[in-house]
Amino acid sequence: MRLKYNAPAVLTFTFISAAVLIINQLLVPGLTENWFTVWGQGSFQLTSVHSWVTLFSHAIGHANWEHLVSNFSLLLLVGPLLEAHYGSRALLFMMFVTALVTGVLNVLFFPTALLGASGIVFMMILLASFTNFSKGEIPLTFILVLILYLGQQILNSFQSNNISEFAHIVGGFCGSLFGFIHQPRTHGHR
Repeated sequence: MRLKYNAPAVLTFTFISAAVLIINQLLVPGLTENWFTVWGQGSFQLTSVHSWVTLFSHAIGHANWEHLVSNFSLLLLVGPLLEAHYGSRALLFMMFVTALVTGVLNVLFFPTALLGASGIVFMMILLASFTNFSKGEIPLTFILVLILYLGQQILNSFQSNNISEFAHIVGGFCGSLFGFIHQPRTHGHR
Protein backbone atom coordinates (compact mmCIF):
# COMPACT_ATOMS: atom_id res chain seq x y z
CA MET A 1 0.00 0.00 0.00
CA ARG A 2 1.05 3.59 -0.59
CA LEU A 3 -0.13 6.96 0.61
CA LYS A 4 -2.23 8.91 -1.87
CA TYR A 5 -2.63 12.68 -1.98
CA ASN A 6 -6.31 12.00 -2.55
CA ALA A 7 -7.78 15.48 -2.14
CA PRO A 8 -5.24 18.03 -3.41
CA ALA A 9 -7.31 21.17 -2.74
CA VAL A 10 -8.32 20.15 0.78
CA LEU A 11 -4.95 18.72 1.78
CA THR A 12 -2.97 21.66 0.40
CA PHE A 13 -5.29 24.11 2.18
CA THR A 14 -4.84 22.10 5.40
CA PHE A 15 -1.05 22.00 5.16
CA ILE A 16 -0.76 25.71 4.30
CA SER A 17 -2.99 26.64 7.25
CA ALA A 18 -0.94 24.47 9.62
CA ALA A 19 2.31 25.93 8.25
CA VAL A 20 1.07 29.49 8.79
CA LEU A 21 0.18 28.66 12.40
CA ILE A 22 3.59 27.02 13.01
CA ILE A 23 5.46 29.95 11.43
CA ASN A 24 3.34 32.39 13.45
CA GLN A 25 4.06 30.58 16.71
CA LEU A 26 7.75 29.80 16.19
CA LEU A 27 9.30 32.24 13.74
CA VAL A 28 7.18 35.30 12.92
CA PRO A 29 4.87 36.28 15.78
CA GLY A 30 2.09 38.47 14.44
CA LEU A 31 2.03 36.84 11.00
CA THR A 32 -1.54 35.60 11.46
CA GLU A 33 -2.71 38.92 12.85
CA ASN A 34 -1.05 40.94 10.09
CA TRP A 35 -1.63 38.83 6.95
CA PHE A 36 -4.27 36.22 7.78
CA THR A 37 -6.92 38.28 9.58
CA VAL A 38 -9.48 40.51 7.92
CA TRP A 39 -10.32 43.43 10.17
CA GLY A 40 -13.78 44.90 10.57
CA GLN A 41 -15.54 48.07 9.52
CA GLY A 42 -13.36 51.05 8.76
CA SER A 43 -10.19 49.03 8.28
CA PHE A 44 -10.36 48.33 4.54
CA GLN A 45 -8.30 50.59 2.29
CA LEU A 46 -9.08 50.44 -1.43
CA THR A 47 -5.49 51.19 -2.45
CA SER A 48 -3.91 48.68 -0.06
CA VAL A 49 -2.81 45.32 -1.47
CA HIS A 50 -2.80 44.08 2.13
CA SER A 51 -6.51 44.86 2.53
CA TRP A 52 -7.36 42.96 -0.65
CA VAL A 53 -5.23 39.93 0.28
CA THR A 54 -6.77 39.54 3.73
CA LEU A 55 -10.27 39.43 2.24
CA PHE A 56 -9.57 35.79 1.40
CA SER A 57 -6.36 34.92 3.32
CA HIS A 58 -8.24 35.13 6.64
CA ALA A 59 -9.50 31.60 5.98
CA ILE A 60 -5.91 30.30 6.21
CA GLY A 61 -5.11 31.94 9.57
CA HIS A 62 -6.09 30.40 12.90
CA ALA A 63 -5.75 31.74 16.43
CA ASN A 64 -4.31 28.53 17.91
CA TRP A 65 -4.16 24.75 17.50
CA GLU A 66 -7.60 24.20 19.02
CA HIS A 67 -9.09 26.60 16.49
CA LEU A 68 -7.30 24.91 13.59
CA VAL A 69 -8.15 21.37 14.70
CA SER A 70 -11.84 22.21 15.25
CA ASN A 71 -12.09 23.56 11.69
CA PHE A 72 -10.00 20.93 9.94
CA SER A 73 -11.47 17.88 11.65
CA LEU A 74 -14.70 18.56 9.76
CA LEU A 75 -12.99 19.90 6.65
CA LEU A 76 -10.86 16.76 6.32
CA LEU A 77 -13.91 14.57 6.85
CA VAL A 78 -16.25 16.22 4.33
CA GLY A 79 -13.81 17.94 1.94
CA PRO A 80 -12.31 14.88 0.21
CA LEU A 81 -15.79 13.52 -0.57
CA LEU A 82 -16.80 16.86 -2.07
CA GLU A 83 -13.54 17.12 -3.98
CA ALA A 84 -14.15 13.69 -5.49
CA HIS A 85 -17.71 14.67 -6.34
CA TYR A 86 -17.15 18.18 -7.75
CA GLY A 87 -13.46 18.13 -8.67
CA SER A 88 -10.47 19.95 -7.19
CA ARG A 89 -10.77 23.13 -9.25
CA ALA A 90 -14.47 23.57 -8.58
CA LEU A 91 -14.09 22.97 -4.85
CA LEU A 92 -11.11 25.32 -4.66
CA PHE A 93 -13.18 27.97 -6.47
CA MET A 94 -16.03 27.46 -3.97
CA MET A 95 -13.59 27.76 -1.05
CA PHE A 96 -12.10 30.95 -2.50
CA VAL A 97 -15.51 32.55 -3.14
CA THR A 98 -16.75 31.63 0.34
CA ALA A 99 -13.65 33.15 1.97
CA LEU A 100 -13.99 36.29 -0.16
CA VAL A 101 -17.71 36.72 0.55
CA THR A 102 -17.27 36.28 4.31
CA GLY A 103 -14.29 38.67 4.25
CA VAL A 104 -16.13 41.37 2.30
CA LEU A 105 -19.26 41.11 4.46
CA ASN A 106 -17.16 41.29 7.62
CA VAL A 107 -15.46 44.48 6.41
CA LEU A 108 -18.79 46.02 5.44
CA PHE A 109 -20.95 45.11 8.44
CA PHE A 110 -18.96 44.01 11.49
CA PRO A 111 -16.53 45.86 13.77
CA THR A 112 -14.64 42.69 14.75
CA ALA A 113 -11.80 40.81 13.09
CA LEU A 114 -12.36 37.54 11.24
CA LEU A 115 -9.98 34.61 10.84
CA GLY A 116 -10.26 30.89 10.29
CA ALA A 117 -11.81 28.41 7.90
CA SER A 118 -15.16 27.99 9.63
CA GLY A 119 -17.08 29.71 6.81
CA ILE A 120 -15.55 27.22 4.39
CA VAL A 121 -16.37 24.34 6.76
CA PHE A 122 -20.02 25.39 6.90
CA MET A 123 -20.05 25.80 3.12
CA MET A 124 -18.88 22.19 2.84
CA ILE A 125 -21.38 20.91 5.40
CA LEU A 126 -24.32 22.35 3.45
CA LEU A 127 -22.82 21.44 0.08
CA ALA A 128 -22.40 17.83 1.23
CA SER A 129 -26.15 17.50 1.63
CA PHE A 130 -26.45 18.08 -2.14
CA THR A 131 -24.25 15.18 -3.26
CA ASN A 132 -27.30 13.12 -4.26
CA PHE A 133 -29.27 16.06 -5.60
CA SER A 134 -31.63 15.47 -8.52
CA LYS A 135 -33.04 18.29 -10.63
CA GLY A 136 -36.43 19.42 -9.38
CA GLU A 137 -35.95 17.93 -5.91
CA ILE A 138 -34.81 19.38 -2.61
CA PRO A 139 -33.03 16.75 -0.52
CA LEU A 140 -34.54 16.28 2.94
CA THR A 141 -30.99 15.92 4.27
CA PHE A 142 -30.34 19.49 3.08
CA ILE A 143 -33.36 20.80 5.03
CA LEU A 144 -32.32 18.93 8.18
CA VAL A 145 -28.69 20.06 7.93
CA LEU A 146 -29.86 23.62 7.30
CA ILE A 147 -32.06 23.55 10.41
CA LEU A 148 -29.49 21.84 12.65
CA TYR A 149 -26.28 23.62 11.65
CA LEU A 150 -27.45 27.06 10.62
CA GLY A 151 -30.27 27.14 13.15
CA GLN A 152 -27.74 26.57 15.92
CA GLN A 153 -25.54 29.37 14.56
CA ILE A 154 -28.45 31.80 14.43
CA LEU A 155 -29.30 31.00 18.05
CA ASN A 156 -25.62 31.28 19.07
CA SER A 157 -25.33 34.68 17.39
CA PHE A 158 -27.34 36.20 20.24
CA GLN A 159 -24.68 35.15 22.76
CA SER A 160 -21.58 37.16 23.55
CA ASN A 161 -18.50 35.23 22.39
CA ASN A 162 -15.54 35.58 20.05
CA ILE A 163 -16.97 33.22 17.41
CA SER A 164 -18.18 34.63 14.12
CA GLU A 165 -21.51 32.87 13.72
CA PHE A 166 -22.11 35.22 10.79
CA ALA A 167 -19.23 33.54 8.87
CA HIS A 168 -20.78 30.15 9.59
CA ILE A 169 -24.18 31.32 8.36
CA VAL A 170 -22.75 32.99 5.23
CA GLY A 171 -20.61 29.92 4.51
CA GLY A 172 -23.69 27.71 4.84
CA PHE A 173 -25.61 29.89 2.41
CA CYS A 174 -22.68 29.80 -0.03
CA GLY A 175 -22.69 25.99 0.19
CA SER A 176 -26.44 25.95 -0.41
CA LEU A 177 -26.11 28.22 -3.42
CA PHE A 178 -23.23 26.16 -4.86
CA GLY A 179 -25.25 22.99 -4.31
CA PHE A 180 -28.23 24.36 -6.23
CA ILE A 181 -26.27 25.80 -9.16
CA HIS A 182 -23.18 23.62 -9.56
CA GLN A 183 -23.40 20.30 -11.31
CA PRO A 184 -20.92 17.64 -10.16
CA ARG A 185 -18.01 16.92 -12.47
CA THR A 186 -18.05 13.95 -14.79
CA HIS A 187 -15.96 11.04 -13.62
CA GLY A 188 -12.27 11.07 -14.48
CA HIS A 189 -11.81 14.85 -14.92
CA ARG A 190 -10.54 17.45 -12.47
